[in-house]
Amino acid sequence: MIASLSFTGEAWIWPAVGFLIAATALLVWSYRGSPGGGIRWLCLGLKVLGIAALLICLLEPLWFGERARPGANLIAIVADNSQGMQIRDQGESQTRGEQLQDLLDPARAEWLARLGDTFEVRRFTFDARLQATNDFAELVYDGNASGIGGALRTVSERFQGRPLAGVILLTDGNATDLRTPLPDFVGLPPVHPVVIGDASAVRDIAIQQVGVTQSAFEDAPVTIQVDVGAAGFAGQTINARLVDLSGAVVQQQNLVGGRETDTLAFRFELKPETNGLAFYQVRVAEADAADRQPVDGEDPSGEATQANNSRVIVVNRESGPYRILYVSGRPNWEYKFLNRALQEDPEIDLVALIRIAKREPRFEFRGREGETSNPLYRGFGDQSPDAVQQYDQPVLQRLNTRDEFELLNGFPRVPEDLYEYHAIIVDDLEAEFFSPDQQSLLQKFVSERGGGFMMLGGMESFQEGSYAETPVASVLPVFLDRAPEFGILAPPRLFQLEREGWLQPWARVRSSQDQERARRETMPQFQVVNRVRGVKPGASVIGVMREPSGETIPGIVVHRYGRGRSAAMMIGDFWYWGMQDLHQDSAGAQEDMNKSWRQLTRWLVSDVPKKVELAVERQEGESANAVTLQVRVRDERYQPLDSASVMVEIEPVAFGDQEAPTTGNLTLRAEPALSEPGLYEVAYVSRTTGGYRATAIASNNVGAELGRDEAGWSVDLAAEEFRSLVPNAALLEAIATKTGGQVVSPDDLEDFASRLPGEKAPEMESWSYPLWHTPIMFAFALGCLLAEWGIRRWKGMP
Repeated sequence: MIASLSFTGEAWIWPAVGFLIAATALLVWSYRGSPGGGIRWLCLGLKVLGIAALLICLLEPLWFGERARPGANLIAIVADNSQGMQIRDQGESQTRGEQLQDLLDPARAEWLARLGDTFEVRRFTFDARLQATNDFAELVYDGNASGIGGALRTVSERFQGRPLAGVILLTDGNATDLRTPLPDFVGLPPVHPVVIGDASAVRDIAIQQVGVTQSAFEDAPVTIQVDVGAAGFAGQTINARLVDLSGAVVQQQNLVGGRETDTLAFRFELKPETNGLAFYQVRVAEADAADRQPVDGEDPSGEATQANNSRVIVVNRESGPYRILYVSGRPNWEYKFLNRALQEDPEIDLVALIRIAKREPRFEFRGREGETSNPLYRGFGDQSPDAVQQYDQPVLQRLNTRDEFELLNGFPRVPEDLYEYHAIIVDDLEAEFFSPDQQSLLQKFVSERGGGFMMLGGMESFQEGSYAETPVASVLPVFLDRAPEFGILAPPRLFQLEREGWLQPWARVRSSQDQERARRETMPQFQVVNRVRGVKPGASVIGVMREPSGETIPGIVVHRYGRGRSAAMMIGDFWYWGMQDLHQDSAGAQEDMNKSWRQLTRWLVSDVPKKVELAVERQEGESANAVTLQVRVRDERYQPLDSASVMVEIEPVAFGDQEAPTTGNLTLRAEPALSEPGLYEVAYVSRTTGGYRATAIASNNVGAELGRDEAGWSVDLAAEEFRSLVPNAALLEAIATKTGGQVVSPDDLEDFASRLPGEKAPEMESWSYPLWHTPIMFAFALGCLLAEWGIRRWKGMP
C-alpha cells in the first residue's frame, strides 16, 4: 500500500503537547499514593493513552496516498495450456489443468471480479505461442511446449507503451524455452507467478536422453543408448522395446527400477538390414503393464503421463556405392584377399589398376629366336637404360571398371577423373609410376577433395619406393626420410594392437576385449615390414610389430590430412593371415582377415564428401520442432557451386502400428546462404511428433541433376515439456524477483487481488481519508478510559 499520514491542524501541536504533559503530571501526582503496585501504573498508562488519542484529534490527522486509477491500467492473466498440465500429482484427485480451471472459473473466482473492479483484465493462454482468449474456454492442455519466456516477451511487445500494471502467470513453471541465466525481461511489468501443482515426487517412467553412435564395426555398427528415469517404481521391472517402421519389435530389454534419482541405462546394439536412412522407436513401460491396454482412459501402471514413454530414433548409415581405386605395381596375393573380402560388402566397388609388366616390348610379329617366355614380361627385372628404351609404356590391367573407357589411359591425370573415387589404395608401386602432376593430384585428392588414401607395404612402397620428399610423402602419417634399410625381418614379428587400436571399433574383429586378445594370439607372425623413421605428430598408431627384444615397429598408422584421412600399413605380407586356414588351430582366420579389410576400408571412405550433402541443424534458441536443412553442392572438382538449383522434399514417417502424421509430403526450395559458398538453406518447422525424411536434389542451370542426398531427424515435441514433472518453483521465483513481482499461492489469490490495486501501477490517483472524526479514534480513546475505570473498580482502587 502506497500511503502516509499527515496532520492538518498543525497550529494545535504545541497546545496539545503542553496539555498532555500537564495531564500526565497531574495523573502521576494523583496516583502516587494509590495501592496496587504495577496495576496503578497500568491504569495511569491507559488514561494517558485515552487523553492522547483525544488530543490527536485536535491535530486533524489525515491518511492519504496513491492507488491504481480504476479502469486506467491493464492487467494480463496468462494461463498455461501445455500438456504438462494434464499431470495428476500423487495423492490429488484433480489434474493440474483441472485445478487451474477451478481458479479461472468466473462463477467461483472472486479474485477475478476484484481485479476487474480496478483493472482492465486481458486474458491469454500459452503453450508454444501466446494466444488471446475471452474466458479461458480454449484451455484444453494439448500444447507441445511451455514457452514461458516467449509468452512474457510477446506480452511485453504487445503492450509496449500502454499502462500494463502486471502479469499474473498461472503455470507449473516447467519452461521449455528458458535456460540459466535468465534473459533481462526488459520492458516487462512485475510478473506474479501462481505455482500450479504439488512439489512432491510423481510416479512416472520417462525417457530422459537418447544417444546414437555408429562405427565400422561389422557385428554391431549401431549402438543406441537410452537413459530412462523411473520415479516411484523401485524394485519393479521396466521394459524397453526397440521397434522398426513396421511396428515389429527388433530388440527388448528389462531392468529393475531403483531410487527416485537413479537412471536406467538401456543399450541396444544392432546392424540394420539395409544401409541408408532407418527409423526406430524406443518405448518404455512397466513390464507387467507393457502389453495391457488402458481401462477407461487410465494408465494400468498408474503413471503421471505416458507422453514421455517413447522416442523416435534416426539412424543414417551412409550408403554407397563407395568406389575405391586400387593401384598395384605387380599382381600379388594382397589384391586377391582384399578383393575377395570387399566382394562381400555390397556398398564398396573395388576398381583395380594392376601393372603386369613395367614396359611393353615394341610390336614384333614373332618373338626372338629361341625365346620361350611371353615377350610381354621382358620389362621385369633390372634393365640397363639402353635396354629400357626399346620398351613402350607399362602394361596395365583394368579390373571391375564401370565401362570400357574407365582408366583406359592409365592412372587419372585430371581432378574430374580421380575425384570420382572415394579412396585410393597404392600397393607395391614406386613413386616414379606417377608423374609429378599425378603426385600433386593425389595430395589434393586427400587435402581438398577429402578422399581417403592408404599405402600398403611392399618391396616398392614407402622409402623403398622413393616416396621421400614427394607430395605423396606429405599425405602419409609417417616420416620417410632417413628410414632404416628395408628387408625381410627374421625372426618374424607378431602384430599387436596399441591403445589407439583398442579404442577404434574398426580395428577390432571381436566384440569383447578378451575375445580379441585370444584371436590375436592365433594370428601369424609377419615377416615383411617397411621400416619408417617415425610417426608424424597427431597421427594414431593402431598396431605395431613387436620383436622378441621388446622393440616395436609401427605396423598400421592413421591420421587426418586436410579434409581427408590417410593410412599407412607397413606390413608387406598381410595376406599371409588369410593362409592360416591351412592350419587346424587357426580355423576362420581368412574370415577374420576379410572382416578386418572390410572395416578398414569402411573407415577409409567414411566422411568422404559427396557432390551433394544434406545436413539437419537444430535452430538455436528456437523450439525443438524447428530445423534448418543445409545443402552443400560441389562441382566436378569438388569446389563450392553457387549456381545450382536445390529442392528439398520432406516426408513425415509413420510407424506401422500408429496413425500416420496429418502433415503430408512437402517440397521446398533451398536458398543460397550468405555465410558460405555452395551452401543452400531452408527452414522447416514440424507440427507433429515423429520422424521426418528429407531428400535434397541439386540441378545445374540447364536442369540436369547434379546429385541428391538424404537425411532424417526426429521431433519429440513433448520431450522438453515432460523432462521434469515437478513444478519448477525456483524458476518462477527467479522470474518474479527479476521483474519485481512475487510468487503467489493459489490459496492466497483472493488476498493478493485485494492488495494489488494498492501496488505501484503506471496510472495512479491520489486519495485521502480523515482519521480525526472517525468512530475508531473515539472508540479507542473511550476504550482506554473505560478500561482504566474498570481495572480500578475491579481492584478496589480509589
